[in-house]
Amino acid sequence: MFALVDCNNFYASCERAFNPSLNGRPVVVLSNNDGCVIARSNEAKLVGIKMGEPAFKIEPLLKKFNVVAFSSNYTLYGDMSQRVMNTLAEFSPEIEIYSIDEAFLDLTGFDNFNLEDYARKIKAVTTKNTGIPVSVGIASTKTLAKVANHFGKKRPEHKGIYVIDSDEKRVESLKQFEIGDVWGIGRQYSKLLLKYGIKTAYDYTQASEKWVKQNLSIVGVRTQKELLGIPCVQMDLSNPVKKEIRNARSFGTMQTELPVIAEAVSNFASRCAYKLRKQKTCANIIIVFIHTNQHRHDLKQYASSRVMHLPTATNSTIELVHYANIALKSIFKEGFMYKKAGVLVSGIVPEFGLQTSLFDDVDREKHKNIMSSIDSLNHLYGKDKVRLAAQGNKKRWKLRQEKLSPSYTTNWNDIITVKV
Repeated sequence: MFALVDCNNFYASCERAFNPSLNGRPVVVLSNNDGCVIARSNEAKLVGIKMGEPAFKIEPLLKKFNVVAFSSNYTLYGDMSQRVMNTLAEFSPEIEIYSIDEAFLDLTGFDNFNLEDYARKIKAVTTKNTGIPVSVGIASTKTLAKVANHFGKKRPEHKGIYVIDSDEKRVESLKQFEIGDVWGIGRQYSKLLLKYGIKTAYDYTQASEKWVKQNLSIVGVRTQKELLGIPCVQMDLSNPVKKEIRNARSFGTMQTELPVIAEAVSNFASRCAYKLRKQKTCANIIIVFIHTNQHRHDLKQYASSRVMHLPTATNSTIELVHYANIALKSIFKEGFMYKKAGVLVSGIVPEFGLQTSLFDDVDREKHKNIMSSIDSLNHLYGKDKVRLAAQGNKKRWKLRQEKLSPSYTTNWNDIITVKV
């Protein structure tokens, strides 16, 4: 059996965990630069706020229903996610972290447990430990666990818990489950299936395997078998190395000066270098891009990028910032108002056993020691406390985050104050 544990309205719940006055009030979280709605509490959904809506368009709704809006605080959300996952790891020897707010638990060998009681315990302990409400779905396959979680979360009578532990419950659940909501069935496949009269997950299980394979490939067959209760998707316990790492931001205000954009690009390259070191890899390629605001038809438009193949793969902030600035200077043009810039590194290889260039004159051992010292100091004293001069300290380009909540769990200056 598998359990899928899903955090309810995760970003909004993180904001509420440290501010109980938000309970019962509509809460939304906005994207970078406070642009669009990316998360909503149930109360916000009820007053008609839709996912992805631009904040300026729903200003009347925010005022009318006293909605509390927050800038996205990914530092807080990432730390709270780790706390949730650490708690869930206590309930199963094997856990697959599927996303920032979802995890699968392998319940193989839990045959003597009352799974509904166990699900209630998971839900209660996780919420108590972290302040984040969760829903728990349990079934014989991961795809069915997704279905069970949906019923636990969406049907109030189940109180956040649903277990599919019999064939009768499986059939009953699939007959009420729309085909477009099935894990592994994308938008295009959903349109195809509806065209052939397959409206529910149960309808899909009744189609012939041959037809499914012809129209949805072997992946579609696996999904069908999973819905029939035959496990085909195993737990993925690995921590896969990223094949490319990207760091990009829209500027809080449009920029026209090269030094300001160079400062931003240096920061983006630095974050990429840190992430490479964290997963013990190096990059052979760095790509830098810039562009104007394509939605401002009243302004001149320009977009460009530069790909650079590095002489030797590296994860040194010093080297990556150096090459990123060379790339930026080659594509920057005067007379434009730039909205966004970014850095992407690829051609990622393990940091051990690197093949250096014949003409490589970089003291790599020295770079490694410097980076190790910088990472240790920043871990101890806070992000970017020690940085290259090229990264600057004014951040004139930084995101607009006018509604940012404190980083309660990662910054001593933001730690919550309890008045008694």
